Amino acid sequence: MKSLNILIIEDELVTAHDIRETLEKAGHHVTDIARNLTAALTSARINPPDLALIDIHLEHSTDDGIDIAQRLLTQHTLPIIFLTGHSEQPTISRAQQMRPAAYLLKPFRHKELAIQVELAYYNYQATQVNSVDPFLSDSLYLPVDQGKGYVKIKKSEVLYLQADRAYVEIYLIHEEQKQVFSMNLGYIAQFFTSANFFSLSRSLLVNLDFVERVDKNQFYVQGRKLPVPFPENNHKQFLQRLAIVKTPPKRENPIIKFS
Repeated sequence: MKSLNILIIEDELVTAHDIRETLEKAGHHVTDIARNLTAALTSARINPPDLALIDIHLEHSTDDGIDIAQRLLTQHTLPIIFLTGHSEQPTISRAQQMRPAAYLLKPFRHKELAIQVELAYYNYQATQVNSVDPFLSDSLYLPVDQGKGYVKIKKSEVLYLQADRAYVEIYLIHEEQKQVFSMNLGYIAQFFTSANFFSLSRSLLVNLDFVERVDKNQFYVQGRKLPVPFPENNHKQFLQRLAIVKTPPKRENPIIKFS
């Protein structure tokens, strides 16, 4: 059995240390115990884990475990195991959008925890062996009809993606109508990591290749007459991603002296 590097994201330190002790007794290595988003992202960057064990309800964090998992997956490809003492359907539905390798309800038996971690890791790896990596693929197949089918989206044809509460709207170069999917923008944005995609705000991801005009608080994309609004305070950051040619300063007329 391979020794796994595991990141624990849990703000109840007694519980976190119990989990750590259980995993280390099983021969695994805990890279860190993080209590919030910043600590989790920093730890994962410095010591990349093989797997993350995340409590959904973090009382001492402004972000819950699902939000942290979402951000973590934008930086790393790894299996996620959620821990929670709650089983409400809205919570489970949000967690399922992250495609976790496992979902464990508290209280759980610590003796079984290591077994569940190992099964989740190897099941996750097995699904990766023969599958196309969506991070590297030129196209994505996104779920429709509550997961009963999938529709193809070519990344190179995406004008921009926009969040609408629990949904994401995708606008394509050759289609008048937007495509709407039941998932959040933060999750799907992890698959659009090429340099031409720019996160203009938490609710807007734009393909810079199709931007034709930028104003203070709106921009236009190829093939669409209506502008797309964005926060004005992001205007400067937006321009920094474009090859801007600035207007040269006006030259004053030289003073000519006559003798």
